[in-house]
Amino acid sequence: MAVGLEEAFGAAGEFGGGQRRLTAFLVLLQVYVACQSMLIVLVGAVPEYHIDQGGIPVNRAELAKRIHFVDNFTSIVTEWYLIEQEAYKVSLASSLFFAGLLIGNVTFGPLSDKLGRKPVYISGLFLDVIFGYVTALAPSYDIFAVSRFFVGIVNGGMALVSFVLTQEYVGKSFWSFTGSLTNLTFAVGIAVYALLGYCVREWRYLALVSNTPGVIFLLLSFMLPESPRWLYSQGKMEEAEDVLQYIALGNGKERLNLKLKPNAGTFRKDVSAPGILNLVKHPVLRWQTVILMYIWYVCSFVYYGLTLNAGELRGNLYLNVALSGLVEVPAFPLCLFFIEKSWSGRRKTMTCFLIFAGFACIFTMFVPTNAGLLFSSTLLALCGKMMVSAAFNILYIYTSELYPTVLSKVTQSFSLSTASFNLCKGPLGRDVQKCWLGYLFHVLQIWRHFGSICALYEIS
Repeated sequence: MAVGLEEAFGAAGEFGGGQRRLTAFLVLLQVYVACQSMLIVLVGAVPEYHIDQGGIPVNRAELAKRIHFVDNFTSIVTEWYLIEQEAYKVSLASSLFFAGLLIGNVTFGPLSDKLGRKPVYISGLFLDVIFGYVTALAPSYDIFAVSRFFVGIVNGGMALVSFVLTQEYVGKSFWSFTGSLTNLTFAVGIAVYALLGYCVREWRYLALVSNTPGVIFLLLSFMLPESPRWLYSQGKMEEAEDVLQYIALGNGKERLNLKLKPNAGTFRKDVSAPGILNLVKHPVLRWQTVILMYIWYVCSFVYYGLTLNAGELRGNLYLNVALSGLVEVPAFPLCLFFIEKSWSGRRKTMTCFLIFAGFACIFTMFVPTNAGLLFSSTLLALCGKMMVSAAFNILYIYTSELYPTVLSKVTQSFSLSTASFNLCKGPLGRDVQKCWLGYLFHVLQIWRHFGSICALYEIS
């Protein structure tokens, strides 16, 4: 007797041993993704320096003779003397990465829908590794900046497809768990990158070491099966059944007598695939989409603003970067606890996290420089990071649940594109902060509070 896809997952196992291994592999990939995403935080760090008297030299050769860097690490700043009038180039490289991320999120989602998850994912990872090595070996700033742009395209697109694969290997009841686990591992990856930076102080070697795990992931990725959900959506029933048999055997079950029902939607050739316009045709979906896009805008701006700003906080550079990742770890069990309670749910929990994060940024602006550890601006910034990462995690889950199944992937791709568009401007906040004390946190808390108001009135 033919069964539906969800019934087939129930027979093969929703989250058995084989699926846990597949999920663990793709989740661990987030450590590599985090290293590439946060590369500029340490590779673009500005060490203390002083210039011999006589004014700032007008040419690089003279500047090289008269500038003295104090700290015991190198960066693109020390190699290409990106200080004073050239300092904007560090933020420009970061903005180019996020511009690439925007393109990757827009293009890789539809490509994976058409060509398949596995080939698009492997192609993206291969190019990510290649351009990562170009970044490490770049002979000039121009090549470095261009390579960061292309790393952003393939890194963002590959990460999106791998996230989808993580969801599509398991039963629907485990989607929130695997999604949270993916975001949690990204946070741990930030701390791992800080540890690598502490051990490897030469920026080129750091870029090489951070990129090399991608080669291992690439080779092992060829062993992954294609998504059974994608195969089913394309009408490839026999291949989907083979993958489900593979999952069942990996879960320790005997070979199943499995026959899938034909996917009725596959044969509707006269109906175009759902697109972005479907999100605004219906009044309810239109209002819902506008609010959600703004909350994505706010969360991404605040999250990456605080993450990229970790290098500007007082104290040890590597410790600050590591703590900015590790502080997110408690946020995920909190999310999983509150979102499943009837008295809190998705909407109220996300709203509360956004409000608490906003107050953390407000208080940061008024903390004196000589305040103790318990009331330092660094501690408040870390608290804000934990709160917004919790809200971000809920937003991933909430977005996929608010829309019909046929629109969920479109919405996710569009949401990530909205966030990436905002991130192209994010690094500029760090430069402005140097000119106006507290500007960054002031802007962050305004956007965040307005976002929490939007979340409060979101359609449940």
